[in-house]
This record gives sequence, structure tokens and C-alpha cells, in this order.
Amino acid sequence: MVLPMPILTTAQPPGTPTWLTLATTDLDAAMAFHHALFSWDFAVSGGAAVCLLDGRPVAALTGGTPDPPTWTVHFATEDCAGTAASVVVAGGRLVAPVREVDGATVAEAEDPTGARFGLWQARGRIGCEVVNEPNSLVRNDLATPDAAAARAFYAEVFDFTLDGNQDLPDFDFTFLRRRDGHEIGGIFANPGGSPFWNTTFEVADTDEAVARAVAAGATTTAPEDMVYGRIATVTAPWGTEISVIARP
Repeated sequence: MVLPMPILTTAQPPGTPTWLTLATTDLDAAMAFHHALFSWDFAVSGGAAVCLLDGRPVAALTGGTPDPPTWTVHFATEDCAGTAASVVVAGGRLVAPVREVDGATVAEAEDPTGARFGLWQARGRIGCEVVNEPNSLVRNDLATPDAAAARAFYAEVFDFTLDGNQDLPDFDFTFLRRRDGHEIGGIFANPGGSPFWNTTFEVADTDEAVARAVAAGATTTAPEDMVYGRIATVTAPWGTEISVIARP
């Protein structure tokens, strides 16, 4: 698992998951659900809401989108336009162009297997200011039917190194690491499944988080223990999935 780094005050190194957005058709419902699940507060402006944990940004919700609601993880870059060009050269495509938003230069893309992700060049806003703490981002993993293509793509675009996972010998799983050796996530082979970047939030108690989610209208898997902690999948009332984990 990623080593703790709970409070961030400077931009993350390139390739690090650094910001999360949920595009939703019902902003009020999304805020109510995530407040019930994670005790987030919100700063609302212009049809969007920055999610706050103890007053610090941890994600954002955007309303009014016609697309199916979905979480998007944004990877840090020091040159959004340059990284966007690398995405195309490596076989991906841009689904939203490079542009300026409040405090960052951003773009959205798809990898060659069809999984969406974002790019985030911090300016006034570094992205998530709390990570690896209860009710905040702890990791992201790509599930894809073509793990080989995904491994080649992300290694080329972000200069990741690739390591096998001896903890999960029965799975086709590859760690993604920055050049400094820091693990930023992984790639799961999911034959026949849809490609997507799954977001995992840390919680203090997985069973309690599942109970809160169900009370707020979600469906969930039963919590189960694995090598990295006690984990469950939460499906929001509008269909988006996230994972929650209480680490040892």
C-alpha cells in the first residue's frame, strides 16, 4: 500500500494520482450521499462543489453533466499540454482538451483500452490536500481487459516502472511506480470486463462505512479481509462504484 502522507502542501510529483472528480446529474444528491458516507463538507460555486475534509479539499463534484456519473482520477503533471501530446502518441486519445480551470491546467483522456483518466498541472490548487487518512483517497487501480496494452501505455506516458505483485499470486496484477520507486497504483487484468480506474477511499471501519452507505441508499459487497486490509465495494444510488478500505 502507499505510505502515509496525510497533509499535502505542495504539488505531487508527476504521475501521482492527485485529484478526483465525480461528474453527476444531481449535485445535491451527490453531496448528500458523500456527506453521509464520508462526513465531507462542500464549497459550492457555479454548479460544482469542492469536497472538504476538515476544511481541506479532497475531491470535487460537478453537476449538470449529461453523461453517466463517473469518478475520474487526475494524474499530476508539470506540463499538461506535453503529457496530453504523449497520450496521443502512445495510442490514447483526448476526450476533453487542455484548458484552464480554477487553480490548474487540466485535460481528460482515454487510454488504448478505453479507461478514462485526467491530467492535472497544479497552479494555485495542488489537488487533494488530504490523502491516506480516513475519508480520503488512498489508492487507484486500473481494471482492464487488456492489461498488457495498459502497462505499455502508462509506462510510456508517465515513465512508470512495472513490478509484479507477490502478495496476490493468483491475479494478473502489476504495480505502477514512479521513477523514485513510489507506488502510485496498479493494473488488474479483468478479461471481459469494462476498463475503468477504480478509486479506493480509506475509512476507519469498513463495516461502519458500509452501513452508512446502505442507509444513504447504496448497495455494497460484503466487507472482506485481504492482505492490505478490510475492503468492500460501494455502489452509489446512481451507479458509480468506489472501494472503501480500513488498513491494518
